[in-house]
Amino acid sequence: MLKVGLTGGIGSGKSTVSSALAAYGAAVVDADAIAREVVEPGTPGLAAVVAEFGEEVLAPDGGLDRPRLGEVVFADGDRLAALNAIVHPLVARRSAELMEEAVASGVEVVVYDVPLLVENGLGPLYDVVVVVDAPDGVRVERVAENRGVPREQVRARIRAQADRDARLAAADLVVDNSGTPEELRERVARLWEDLLARVRRGDR
Repeated sequence: MLKVGLTGGIGSGKSTVSSALAAYGAAVVDADAIAREVVEPGTPGLAAVVAEFGEEVLAPDGGLDRPRLGEVVFADGDRLAALNAIVHPLVARRSAELMEEAVASGVEVVVYDVPLLVENGLGPLYDVVVVVDAPDGVRVERVAENRGVPREQVRARIRAQADRDARLAAADLVVDNSGTPEELRERVARLWEDLLARVRRGDR
């Protein structure tokens, strides 16, 4: 079994690549989805976030108001560190459980989709690190247009993450997503063939 760490900054298209790899047959452990799961209403995670940041980060339905929380933490490194100290251990625990399930299922490729792989120094946990890359300007426009997030808020989130050079330096393989969706599909197809070749060679 090949353990793949997949990462990329906001707006890079990492989630699109992750979904495509799942369609090819990889088991995907999605850190973003887990991060949402561990702070759902009624969880200890949400209670800890509210204790740290106050009830103003709650939506009217009792769930987490993510845009409001984002405004707070992405403009202040200390506040972001406080949030990460709450969420990351919960995500790590749940991720380990899902990884064990994937291993038990006998799949050949397990993809761990994690935005903060580089920031948290997680590369050594994986056999291969794949970075989905696009220029910062492309990412800003992509997120602003597709998600309706103000451009300055997108830039703040980019600044809060590892810079492009640091992410590329951590990569074993890079998927360029600066072009069209069709080009990305072709590149993911080549990536999948590369990963399967590594499985056949027994790369670890």
